[in-house]
Amino acid sequence: MLLCCLMMEVVAMYAEERQQAIVLLAQEHGRVAVTELAHRFDVTTETVRRDLDALAAKGLVARVHGGAVPADKVRLVESAVPVRQETHASEKRRIALTALSLLPDRPGGTILLDAGTTTAMLAEALAPGLLSTVVTNSTPIASALATRQVADVHLLGGRVRGLTQATVGAPTVEALRDLRVDVAFLGTNGFSLSHGFSTPDPSEAAVKRAMVTSANLVVVLADSSKSGTDYLVSFARPEDVDVLVTDTGLGHVDANALSDLTKVVLA
Repeated sequence: MLLCCLMMEVVAMYAEERQQAIVLLAQEHGRVAVTELAHRFDVTTETVRRDLDALAAKGLVARVHGGAVPADKVRLVESAVPVRQETHASEKRRIALTALSLLPDRPGGTILLDAGTTTAMLAEALAPGLLSTVVTNSTPIASALATRQVADVHLLGGRVRGLTQATVGAPTVEALRDLRVDVAFLGTNGFSLSHGFSTPDPSEAAVKRAMVTSANLVVVLADSSKSGTDYLVSFARPEDVDVLVTDTGLGHVDANALSDLTKVVLA
């Protein structure tokens, strides 16, 4: 009985030490992966997942797909559209104008515009006659394009999120599964090498993920302030995106690292 108690105490101490090491590794590298931790500590992946769940419950890390990141690195709150419109406006405008060069170069081209302030600026820059069809889940973008008669505008159905004014939910995702467009222009709340392109809302992430699979060319428009910032749900890995259009504020190290996985265009 005494031996059993001693063994349980040793295991408990080892688990605590391992979890402390995991927190330090997450802080040092910005992310830890379940498989790598299992190999490092010579334990099963199930053990690592329990460790990460325990640490997440204490608020020391935040769980992400395949591992965890430091709790202070993951953002859960997003700003409303009016606030985001005033943030990095000049950079977003340059990104939008640069993205015009990625429009389909064939008559009758079709594009998909994600909800967002940078994609809205791209919509403003579209001239009538450039495209035959624009599909969007943004109610403001759909209204603006329809008023200007830029092209045939298709607004994806679904529940409208008040914060982003975007349609989301199962009907939106299902509609996207039946579509194929030339180019999809997506927004993102944050992006990094480890977590990819991410957003805080799972329903928005599901729509963005469906958008990625519905286009021949996938383009993300994101100003450099979003680099190195992870939000709760990743909707695409860097290699899932064909082109990232950002601004010159992106550091050379980050640009070079991303360029190994996707084309990076600096506006």
